[in-house]
Parts: sequence; structure tokens; C-alpha cells
Amino acid sequence: MSSAKYIVISPVRNEERYLPQTIRCMAAQSARPAEWILVNDGSTDATGSIIAAAAAQHAWIKSIHRKDRGFRQAGSGVMEAFYDGYAQLSTLDSSAPTFDSGAVASKRNGDGHHSITPGLHHPSPPWDFLAKFDGDLSFSADYFEQCFSRFASDPKLGIGGGTICNEVNGTLEVESKIDPAFHVRGATKIYRRECWDQIGGLIHAPGWDTVDEVKANMLGWTTRTFPDLKLVHHRPAGQAYGQWSNSLKNGRANYVAGYHPLFMLLKCLRRLFEKPYVIEGVGLGVGFVVGYLKRIPQVPDKEVIRFFRREQINRLLGRRNLWNSTQHPGPGHVEHFKSIARVP
Repeated sequence: MSSAKYIVISPVRNEERYLPQTIRCMAAQSARPAEWILVNDGSTDATGSIIAAAAAQHAWIKSIHRKDRGFRQAGSGVMEAFYDGYAQLSTLDSSAPTFDSGAVASKRNGDGHHSITPGLHHPSPPWDFLAKFDGDLSFSADYFEQCFSRFASDPKLGIGGGTICNEVNGTLEVESKIDPAFHVRGATKIYRRECWDQIGGLIHAPGWDTVDEVKANMLGWTTRTFPDLKLVHHRPAGQAYGQWSNSLKNGRANYVAGYHPLFMLLKCLRRLFEKPYVIEGVGLGVGFVVGYLKRIPQVPDKEVIRFFRREQINRLLGRRNLWNSTQHPGPGHVEHFKSIARVP
């Protein structure tokens, strides 16, 4: 059994149908979390009472309830709920020092746009791993134990997680077959403590689940999905928003993450000819362009954007890059950018 101490934070909204199954799966884990913080993000159904009952039954489950903002908000809304949980981590060790997570907070300024500013200081409990986990997942009883065995075998693995699948006609199908190996879906992100501290937490905006991996790789960590560890996602990604809105959201996320415009153009053109035909490619492009037109803030760390764009150009030129390398060559500082560009 894994001896890794880990904490799970799950922002959930209106998940009364699926959350009970997720709770049963978590309670059955062979390697149970030190703490599981369930954040009720203003649910209007029975989610709040389900969370309260779980917290009353299990001492290692903590419940947090946020006011209803009136709608489901991807990206920044999810991160606001996540960080409400993160700020309430139990001080398992009262002598643990406080530290600046370096997380990026998001708020709306006078014109309705999001501004991105540093924030969040909190007592830091002793934990080895932190997981951001959705509340509509089913998974095996040894899921976390198996994940941590992979972390144990690769000391440079900074972010990992299982493969998100949907159940279609009684069979499991991978939810996104086009994701690169270095990308771990936002529904099940596990962060090694040292990597988390170095990347400085997560941005409060769409694209958070790309920026974290890009920065981790820039700093010399590896990130990957475990193809043999499967989880069932009962509410497929984007289903709550609709196809068009989800495509716009993803396009904006690509803008915030700092996608190279040429790379984004080619991505949009490619998606025009993939299901759902036309709508996703157009939606991605519109969401991306609107980001420029509205001057929505991008990743505040410009070194991350330069690194990511260089990797995208390397991919277009057939050089070694994040998409075709399981171990990134970067030593962990930006002075290596130029040498990366010369990798054949």
C-alpha cells in the first residue's frame, strides 16, 4: 500500500446524480487521502446535503459551501472554488510554515473582464501530493495507489493522472483521443508537492490545466497521463455548457495559455474536418480572436508563453517538442530556450 500522504480538492456544482458514486469510490480506496475537501460551488440541487452527509460520516472529508453565483462558470469559477478549498487545508502540522502559493487570482474589473493578480497565502500542512478531482467520476479501489506507484518510479514526474473515459453503449471510450501524452485532463490532476511549489499554483482562468503542465515542463518536470488507469467520467467534458459555448471557452483558454497564432490557425483548420464538423473549429477560432479583441489578460509569466510557443513551432518544424518527447530536455530555467530551439 502506498505511504504517500495526499489531499484531494473537488469543486462540485449540481452533481447530485453522480457525486454519491464518487464518494463511494473514494471511501473504498486502498490508499485513502489524508483529507478530501468537497467544495459545494453554489449548487441548487441536493449536492450540498450530500456533501454534508459525507463529511458527517467520514472524518477525513471536509465540506465547504459557496454562495450561488447563478450559473456554472468554467475556468475561473472552478478555480475560485478550488482555491476556497485550498485555503482551508487543515493544519495537520501546527508548526508547518506558511508559504505563498504563487497562485494567480482572477477577478472582474470595472469593464467586466478578468484581471489576473497574485494571491493566496495559507498554512501549509504536510502533504506529498495534491489532487484536483471532479465530483462525477467512478474509479477502481486501487486508483490512487496505482497512480502513486508511477510517481514513485519516476522522481521527475510532476503532474500525472489516469485516462478519462466515457461509457458508451456499455463500453469505455477515451473521452479525448487527440490529447497529447503530456496533457493530464483537469478532471483528475495529481501534483507532486515539489512541482506544485515550483509552478506556483494555478491561474484562475480558462487554460489553467494547460499552463500548469507547460510551466512544469519548462522547469524540467515531466507530465503525463497513465493510459492503463481508467476513470469513468459520467458527465462528459463540456456537456454542461453545450458544444458551441464549450468551443468558445476552449478557444479562449488557448488564448489565455498563450498559443502561437499560427499554431492556433492550423489547429482550427484541422478541427473543421473533425466531429463535430465545422462548429468546433469555428468556435475555437472565435474564442481565441475575442481574447485579443477584448484584451483579456494572458498568462502573467511571459517566460511560459515564450517557452510554449517555441515548443509549438518546434512541433510544426518536426523538431523535438512536448508532443513527441516523454522526457523534456529542459534543465529547469529559461536560459535553455535557445538550445531547445536547436534540438534536431
